[in-house]
Amino acid sequence: MTMSVAAERRWTSGRVRAALALAWLATVATAVVLCLPSPAQSQSQSQSGSSPASATSIDGVRAVSLAGRVALVANTVPKPSAPASPSAPSAPGLGTGDGSVTVSLPGDPSRVVQIIVLVTVMGIAPSILLMCTAFTKIVVVLSLARSALGTQSVPPNQVLVGLALFLSLFVMGPTIDAMNTKGVQPYMNGTASLSEAYDGASAPLREFMLKHTRDEEIALMTKAAGAELPTDRAQVEMRTLIPAFVVSELRSAFIIGFVVFVPFLVVDIVVSAILMSMGMVMLPPSLISLPFKLLLFVLVDGWTLIITTVLGTYR
Repeated sequence: MTMSVAAERRWTSGRVRAALALAWLATVATAVVLCLPSPAQSQSQSQSGSSPASATSIDGVRAVSLAGRVALVANTVPKPSAPASPSAPSAPGLGTGDGSVTVSLPGDPSRVVQIIVLVTVMGIAPSILLMCTAFTKIVVVLSLARSALGTQSVPPNQVLVGLALFLSLFVMGPTIDAMNTKGVQPYMNGTASLSEAYDGASAPLREFMLKHTRDEEIALMTKAAGAELPTDRAQVEMRTLIPAFVVSELRSAFIIGFVVFVPFLVVDIVVSAILMSMGMVMLPPSLISLPFKLLLFVLVDGWTLIITTVLGTYR
């Protein structure tokens, strides 16, 4: 056991000495190689030992090859263009000549303004429909006719409002066409400003309301506003004309409603007298008179008469 350990130690120490010897030999070989001259230096030394004529010819060949390379590079690289001359300063005013600054194209209305106008019109459209058209008179007359019949929910409110709306559009058709021709289309085409479009569109509506408004209502609203009475109807302001027009429409609607109520009131009186004479005091007269009123309304074609009468007030 002791002999094997000693042999192993001697073998390990022998390996270490061999590795050190190899490292020393590699260091010596590297130093020798570094001290030897390179092939380029040997060639230069041999050329330096040659004749001066051969050296001169070699330098000439090198100079010619260098010149060719320079010419090739010069032809390959693009030549920079000459700088452009500076332009003269422009006149103030961004080309308009008068010192003004234009934001949008001439004749082209701004899209932002169009959207604002559209949203504003949509917001006040219900008020315009109620106060400046025939809708108020028509819906009031239809509601009074339903009350005269004694049917509180027939026809329903949706039917009456829808019928009044389309009849209003029928009555206001020429006025709406004139407003579109004189106000909306010129503004959309860029031939009129916003104020000009408002004046052009409000003129037909103003003419319609003046035509169906009494002088008494105009005087009433002018006095309530504390203003002087205008000498001409064309001088009436819109803030005075609109409430005066609504009052006139309500007056006409109630007059038509009274005329519609009279026949049905007669039917109710006759039915009530017959029931009183028969001693049927506990029986509601409206329950008996309703079928007779409906029959009378159908026989005289009541809806046609009412609609014809209402539309005839706007001729």
